[in-house]
Amino acid sequence: MTTIHKKILACGRLTPDECLALYRSASLPELGVMASAVRERLNGRYVYFNRNVHIEPTNVCANRCLFCSYRRNEGQKGSWDLSLDDIFAIARQHVGSDITEVHIVGGVHPRHTLDFYERMVGGVRRILPGAHIKAFTAEELWRMAQQAGLPVGEVLARLKACGLQSIPGGGAEILNDDLRARICPEKVCAQGWLDVHRSAHAQGIPSNATMLYGHVEAYEHRVEHLQRLRDLQDKTGGFNAFIPLKFFSKNNRLSATGEASAIEELRNMAICRIFLDNIPHIKAYWPMCGKAVAQLALSFGADDLDGTIDDSTKIYAMAGAHDKAPKMTVRELCQLAQQSRFIPVERDSLYHAIKQY
Repeated sequence: MTTIHKKILACGRLTPDECLALYRSASLPELGVMASAVRERLNGRYVYFNRNVHIEPTNVCANRCLFCSYRRNEGQKGSWDLSLDDIFAIARQHVGSDITEVHIVGGVHPRHTLDFYERMVGGVRRILPGAHIKAFTAEELWRMAQQAGLPVGEVLARLKACGLQSIPGGGAEILNDDLRARICPEKVCAQGWLDVHRSAHAQGIPSNATMLYGHVEAYEHRVEHLQRLRDLQDKTGGFNAFIPLKFFSKNNRLSATGEASAIEELRNMAICRIFLDNIPHIKAYWPMCGKAVAQLALSFGADDLDGTIDDSTKIYAMAGAHDKAPKMTVRELCQLAQQSRFIPVERDSLYHAIKQY
């Protein structure tokens, strides 16, 4: 690892083969040192968070991904399908609050139209005019375009006119079509996912990117995934953050594969930080990894803790995550950072600092 370490300290860019070598043989302490060097070069000792709330309109979904514990059929026990009035009622609960972001994602409902989503975004914008609206994964946007018979770019333009300001990174899973055919065959192909984000970036809509790991993929698949993200970022510069998401095995058809250990979570976090030298922020999404691992991840390349959440997401709780009712106060988020000798900074959705604590 000495040669790779020297390359990182000299601000060199790792090749895919070097990234694979890290996955195969680098120790956790080695990765922590290298990832921390990259992290501090990009973000110093700062740890970012925001005040956010999720709205999950439905878990009724046309897709049947093997790893998903969230989806239900229409009318099935445990399913929900919020009306626009229901969604607007949730938004009204936050009028006068201090949230700065509304995050909207859900299942790919087989009957919802582009008009429905336009009215959703426009209504939330009118109710919460000061909040940033981050909404709809690339999969959701691709399906909207398919249903409407329109190019994705036109769908994005229409949603942007209603108030959409950025898009999250979900649905990426692993950007390899052979693997996608095994675990999420109905979803948009790998290049299609990338093309949705490319189109968003071209219209001035920034986005995040994710990777679902720890199921049936090999290290080679992870490297390919990271390479494709890095290549697109070189061209567009539109990704704000990358979020590694560990597969949870409860209540889905990949349960027999088990789950990645906490050590593997930290190793993966560090390698992602080292390799993705052009994506500014790496997020430790605490509702997924838990507060303890999220805090440790700050020493393995992560510089962002997402936000307060306020018990507004069910996706990972349904798959067996530790926090069944995820919420944290600003004070708790600050303590996570400060206890590890980092500097907490409240941010907006585009990583502009609001307050340093």
